[in-house]
Amino acid sequence: MTKACFYETLGVPRGASDEVIKKAYRKLAMQYHPDRNPGNPEAELKFKEINEAYDVLKDSQKRAAYDRYGHAAFENGAGMHNGGFGFSDGSFADIFDDLFGEFTGRRRGGQAHSRGADLRYDLEITLEEAHRGKTTTVTIPTTVSCGKCHGSGAEAGSEPELCRTCHGRGKIRSQQGFFMVERTCPSCHGVGQFISNPCTSCGGQGRVHKERTLQVKIPPGVDDGTRIRLSGEGEAGLRGGPAGDLYIFLSLKPHPIFQRDGAHIFCRVPISMVTACLGGEVEIPTVDGERVKVSIPAGAQTGRQFRLRGKGVNMLNRNARGDMIVEILVETPVNLTKKQKELLRAFEAEGGDDVSPECKGFFSRVKEFWSDLTDGAGR
Repeated sequence: MTKACFYETLGVPRGASDEVIKKAYRKLAMQYHPDRNPGNPEAELKFKEINEAYDVLKDSQKRAAYDRYGHAAFENGAGMHNGGFGFSDGSFADIFDDLFGEFTGRRRGGQAHSRGADLRYDLEITLEEAHRGKTTTVTIPTTVSCGKCHGSGAEAGSEPELCRTCHGRGKIRSQQGFFMVERTCPSCHGVGQFISNPCTSCGGQGRVHKERTLQVKIPPGVDDGTRIRLSGEGEAGLRGGPAGDLYIFLSLKPHPIFQRDGAHIFCRVPISMVTACLGGEVEIPTVDGERVKVSIPAGAQTGRQFRLRGKGVNMLNRNARGDMIVEILVETPVNLTKKQKELLRAFEAEGGDDVSPECKGFFSRVKEFWSDLTDGAGR
């Protein structure tokens, strides 16, 4: 039986380029793959034929020999490997990548169109800015697509060429005993392409270094450590590849008055001893810049807290706010004059223990404790 012409098997003309041959082979290989045609001997035979044809035509030396001598150049099975379907070192990998590469993330072509790196930018904001949100401008050093070659890496009038050694995969596979060894292509160094006439502006990289100024919108309610992702604003990809992302990491400056815990605001307010004794009002600020009055009852002690509902910070992505917690701190008078000291002593003598119930209760318990110790030692 006369063997079919390899060009006819793949459905391409004799002068077809490597890319046309590869495209035709991939289409046919997926169509007649045994996994897609279980139990079909005709598909199995066709799959064997197209692999044998592609194994010859993809290789420039084998193709030249075939064009000159035809099938006689590969008598005695010279064009086959390992029997069976005759996979070359890259045929099965081509099929696997075409069928499953989209799902596994594997892409042929080495690093020719690799994704650009992600970038990080640390931005410090105030508590008020975190509460209200803001739009700010940042300047970042990065790489952008080369304007001269439009990211291709090649000088005007030329294009990157597919590496003939690895056929654009960026890797070479070879059989060593029972094992298949894969290594970086020595011709293109894993890129899958080579540029004979590189762009003079970017040196063939397809990207150049440049500072970019971007507007960043900070939503209300962000907290310390919040991360904002700007898709596609990272470094440009290699030779027209997709750009990476930019991540803005937020940190809050220390506030002179407030401490934040989630959506709640804490504020410690010192009050005078007289205000604590007699009661009164204190005026304090809020994170909105307003002023609110807090009524202090007579006899208030240090550590007492007052909750102001809805006076905290905005909650991220929610139409709600936290609370403001006001904690009072009774301040002991200092730098007293002689007369002030005399008045305090007279006050103490006049009031007795009833004006300080906490002190009275504590020292009563101490007296009982000492009494129990003494009675236990005497037994």
